Amino acid sequence: MLEECGLPYRVHKIDIGKGDQFTPEYVAINPNGKIPAIVDPDGPDGKPMTLMESGAILVYLAGKTGRFLPRAARDKYDALQWLMFQMGGVGPMFGQAHHFMRAKKDEIPYGSERYGKEAKRLYSVIDRQLGSHPFLAADEYGIADIATYPWVARHEWHRVDLSDYPNVKRWYDALGARPAVARGMAVPQLN
Repeated sequence: MLEECGLPYRVHKIDIGKGDQFTPEYVAINPNGKIPAIVDPDGPDGKPMTLMESGAILVYLAGKTGRFLPRAARDKYDALQWLMFQMGGVGPMFGQAHHFMRAKKDEIPYGSERYGKEAKRLYSVIDRQLGSHPFLAADEYGIADIATYPWVARHEWHRVDLSDYPNVKRWYDALGARPAVARGMAVPQLN
């Protein structure tokens, strides 16, 4: 989102394997001790604004820049429902699929099966939506796409072949071709 908006930013590496997210300095920014979090030195009242949670950060940046969240009420709520779909479904369920299918040293079949099936169900929901719309929230690229793309970019981790979801594949390829998306996806490797 920062790349799409052209906003300047500095990345601060948080090594969750070492517990950096639980340091007092980081918990002061994000009381939940998770990533991501941002500190905008130029908040809405001219004072620094600290935010946690991806969805809240995306809504904030969309409001700050006037981009990637429609202004018309119906379109805005359509975009927000797909953002909530990512936050309440895609992120948590794909994250569990990552855990059980990839991160654990000894695979737990029950977890792999349960979250693998749910990941595929969610891919089907996305595929149906994208079958009649170019983007998740209808005709405009926006914060729901920005939030969902990084999870789909790990489709191999979910043991998903995107050719089984042709509309997701089309969307994934189109978003991946955006220069700002490519720059944003490369940021973790720059650290």
